[in-house]
Amino acid sequence: HALHTIVALALATGMRRGELLALQLRDVDLDGASLKVERSLEETRAGLQFKPPKTQHGRRTISLPAHAVAVMRAHWRQHLELRAALGLGKPEPETLIFSKPDGSPLSPDNLSRDWGRACRSLGLPEVSFHALRHTHASALIASKLDVVQIARRLEHGSALITLRTYAHLFEPSDSAAAA
Repeated sequence: HALHTIVALALATGMRRGELLALQLRDVDLDGASLKVERSLEETRAGLQFKPPKTQHGRRTISLPAHAVAVMRAHWRQHLELRAALGLGKPEPETLIFSKPDGSPLSPDNLSRDWGRACRSLGLPEVSFHALRHTHASALIASKLDVVQIARRLEHGSALITLRTYAHLFEPSDSAAAA
């Protein structure tokens, strides 16, 4: 599906849609299996605008799992082939990872609408694109990752925000405390 790469990256990183759509070539290090979140894309009445991440903790480096690196490599190969076919030449460091064929940014609102259409057409439960972020957080909690690490990955200002949002997912550990 056309959304496969961005959905896979959302699930693998917990990034917001605006952060994903603002990713530039210089932000991604596939050999090092990481990416940097440096900006976000938002839709305003004046049009699409790049802005700093949502919070002061928003600028962060996120490690990528091997499957996300593989998906990103395949996506980038396709992107380079398309650029060559269109005669656009070598991409600049500012080239967006997810863009229209002419290199212009994709609309966050359109991404959400396209995601909803994809869910319906594929017979998947209709959840918001933002639910992919929650799924990522839930998977981290289920894998028993430290709450401070989860908070940093999601760019929460503190672990308290993570605990408030996802408290229902943390297993009671009274038996572990007794042991």
